[in-house]
Amino acid sequence: MSETLSHWINGQAVAGQSGRMGDVFNPAIGEKIAEVPFAGTDEVAKAVAAASAAAPEWAATPPIRRARMIFKFKELIEARIDEFARIVTREHGKVLSDAAGSITRGVEVLEFACGIPHLLKGEFSESVGTGVDSYSMRQPLGVVAGITPFNFPAMVPMWMFPISLACGNTFILKPSEKDPSAAIFMAEVMKDAGCPDGVFNVIHGDKVAVDAILEHPDIAAVSFVGSTPIAEYIYTTGCAHGKRVQALGGAKNHAIVLPDADLDMTSDALVSAAYGSAGERCMAVSVAVTVGDAAGDALIESLRPRIEQIKVGPGTDGESEMGPLVSQVHLDKVRGYIDHGVGEGAELVMDGRGLTLQGYENGYYIGPCLFDRATPEMKIYKDEIFGPVLSVVRAPDYDAAVKMVNDHEFGNGVAIFTRDGDAARDFAARAEIGMVGVNVPIPVPVAYHSFGGWKRSLFGDHNMHGMEGVRFNTKLKTITARWPTGIRSGVDLSFPLMG
Repeated sequence: MSETLSHWINGQAVAGQSGRMGDVFNPAIGEKIAEVPFAGTDEVAKAVAAASAAAPEWAATPPIRRARMIFKFKELIEARIDEFARIVTREHGKVLSDAAGSITRGVEVLEFACGIPHLLKGEFSESVGTGVDSYSMRQPLGVVAGITPFNFPAMVPMWMFPISLACGNTFILKPSEKDPSAAIFMAEVMKDAGCPDGVFNVIHGDKVAVDAILEHPDIAAVSFVGSTPIAEYIYTTGCAHGKRVQALGGAKNHAIVLPDADLDMTSDALVSAAYGSAGERCMAVSVAVTVGDAAGDALIESLRPRIEQIKVGPGTDGESEMGPLVSQVHLDKVRGYIDHGVGEGAELVMDGRGLTLQGYENGYYIGPCLFDRATPEMKIYKDEIFGPVLSVVRAPDYDAAVKMVNDHEFGNGVAIFTRDGDAARDFAARAEIGMVGVNVPIPVPVAYHSFGGWKRSLFGDHNMHGMEGVRFNTKLKTITARWPTGIRSGVDLSFPLMG
């Protein structure tokens, strides 16, 4: 019998009232395990009211006390990381080690957020004019909302709300309806950590809830991670309603492989980056661009045995390296892309479409797939597949490879594999991509740097976490002050000068 989940509003679980529900599945077995309520506009309004009521006192709480609450949350999450990983795996499907690793990357942002007293320090200039000082401060926005994707139900929310709360905002999280339980787990742990009621809220739902968030006048800012079409919608709609918006979209991450690259290191890195989490990562490498046919032939031969050894199975199996996809709909979509690639003439070197697992016949499994001789005109090259599919494209030379990367509509992440420092330095400068790796296949910045792409991979002016996260979650105020000193200059209607 499946369970019925709840929203989390004003420090407590709240049953859904809209009458609309969504099904939550365990992708390893393809069975329904829960029902999640889909919020209507009234329920979103209740969450906003709770967050708005809590905002003034939370904003006035000294940053050091906010940091202590975040630190307590961090301690509690670390103590229960195995339990948390099982919750993620049960609804998403990724293997437990991958789930735990993603939580750890979220914890790194918690650690960064604990330094908020230092991060909020402003600037001070003495005597910008006679008896005049100038200084700045960063203050919270008010109520901030986060809309997060299914692929990282723990990590991506933790990239958002810890910094927002540390900056003095209250927060409303709208997680993916495919794997919503991680959000409720975090809400319960936040309460155990001493988070005041109304400061952190969770609303489940679909487009109705999203639109209510985007249109509500009391929500000051919205952070989003998901596909590019939705990111663009979130950005344009949120901005039209006067909100600050950061919307991270899709990706088609390339890895350029030069002839001098360490072939074993490169192959290990590409297999890990392409097939980890079944390719359901916005930073997954899905295109390897080899410079020259010889490099392409060598790479294919090096990749093949590594891919053949990947063990696919349920995420709870300690021997599994790659779990199922998140849903039957997504499985059908990924299979459709593979069919399309074959139809367009790419060479399917490794075909995972026929994978079946005894005892898990209803699970959403597909084996690793590898294409060779894909071209930029093909759909499997243009689109974000978001599955365990790696395409090898062959470029005649280095400049052609760089042009290929820069011509793509997405600009999230990219990597180059080479022993040549000059080539690596040149590529890092020329790549029109937000995050660049040199012999690093998934160049996700550490928490005290910032995450975000270019072009149609990011809508908005701020990246996520790091100092960009602090800037997104605060507004700058500058004060110019003079105290009476007995000096009087009289009335002067000319433009004020401070010298």
